[in-house]
Amino acid sequence: MDGSLNISNSTSTSFGRCHRDTSIAHVVFPLLYSFLFLSGFLLNSLAVLAFFQIANTSSFIVYLKNTLVSDFIMTLMLPFKILTDSELGWWQLKAFVCRFSAVVFYDTMYISIVLLGLISLDRFLKIIRPFGKFWLHNVTSAKILSGLVWFFFLALSLPNMVLSNREATPLSVRKCASLKNHLGLKWHEAVNHICQVIFWTILILILLVYTIIAKKIYSSYVNTQAKECKIKQRAKSKVFIIVAVFIVCFAPFHFARIPYTLSQTGKGIDCSIQNQLFIAKESTLWLAAANICMDPLIYILLCHQFVEKAFRVKLRKSRTTTQENYTIELDTGISA
Repeated sequence: MDGSLNISNSTSTSFGRCHRDTSIAHVVFPLLYSFLFLSGFLLNSLAVLAFFQIANTSSFIVYLKNTLVSDFIMTLMLPFKILTDSELGWWQLKAFVCRFSAVVFYDTMYISIVLLGLISLDRFLKIIRPFGKFWLHNVTSAKILSGLVWFFFLALSLPNMVLSNREATPLSVRKCASLKNHLGLKWHEAVNHICQVIFWTILILILLVYTIIAKKIYSSYVNTQAKECKIKQRAKSKVFIIVAVFIVCFAPFHFARIPYTLSQTGKGIDCSIQNQLFIAKESTLWLAAANICMDPLIYILLCHQFVEKAFRVKLRKSRTTTQENYTIELDTGISA
């Protein structure tokens, strides 16, 4: 979605007249992303093996599988970013990143954001109306919604690839915007605004539904004396891992992105402020990418089928002690 995924950051040692600390841009962040890639690849490979054995029996499973696909694709884009940020790749690789892998990186990030919104809505309906039947809980509806999400963002991102058709040279690839024609720049700006609106809309939706969920769980917990019922309330509270992952991973980047963008277009901004905003944007972008390692927590805490498939040996040894906990989770409608 943002075709400027750090090519300008990874290749330039200065921003305008401001000198930039190359040890941070070319050493620290590539190392951080290398750790993220190795961890994300292992975790998501395990998740792929587990979900491959799970049938699409609920809308929740459908959304989780689509989230996994998005995370895995984002993971595969990280090596290109690592090579360009560390200046180890040829300049032709930087052109590839500008035109393709950076676009796919942001594409999958926003697909994950929308899917987490759908998962939150799905869990909200399960908790508020556990015995109600909604079209969102239909497996076919979940597949259609997921497909529409993929189609929408692919349609947004494809012009960013096609319209980056200016000749690539060692100098022009230093900034991805240099590869875009006039229409491409306009489209890129429009897409950035659309993605900002999408994020803030999903954030408001998630905060709203989890506020209602928190009130319901707290009210039920206070008014319930039975120990078994309180255990069920604690099981329901696991759903808050979704909002925690969403806010930790995505909110900081979108808060930092606005002043950073203004610093790029504004005049008379102090050099130290520009460099601080650069570090803030890069750090929060790393947090957004860390979503590939955080989403497995959602699978483990909220999907008992995933735990059974991913850790089959461990569960077989302790099946008698864990069966009751799984029954509680199923009764709450949290696990699928």
